Amino acid sequence: MSQLEELVPLASSSHGRVSGKSWKAQKSATFRTQCSAGHRSSFEERMKKTTKANAAKKLESELKTEKNAEKQRRREITLERKNAAEERRRLEEDKAKMGARKTARLRRKAGRTKKIHG
Repeated sequence: MSQLEELVPLASSSHGRVSGKSWKAQKSATFRTQCSAGHRSSFEERMKKTTKANAAKKLESELKTEKNAEKQRRREITLERKNAAEERRRLEEDKAKMGARKTARLRRKAGRTKKIHG
């Protein structure tokens, strides 16, 4: 019996069978360094990071909206001032034109024309 034990060693595996591929590398768990950083961190950490990023985006968009609103308000004020100045200028021209018409009418009444001065 001692010769049989030496000649036929039994491998300890499931049901006494062993793969015939002794040349194939044994499988092991995947190294986490090969995975992306997102998979290496826990779900809670990823959610905290996402929440922070969303809060920063929201704040940035609010600031941008406020800035645009202020810009629009200033633009409206400038436009109103410009329109008011244009209206004043137009009224002055109309007033001057009406004054010229009235003086011309009075001159015609008095009998004075461009040709006759006096």
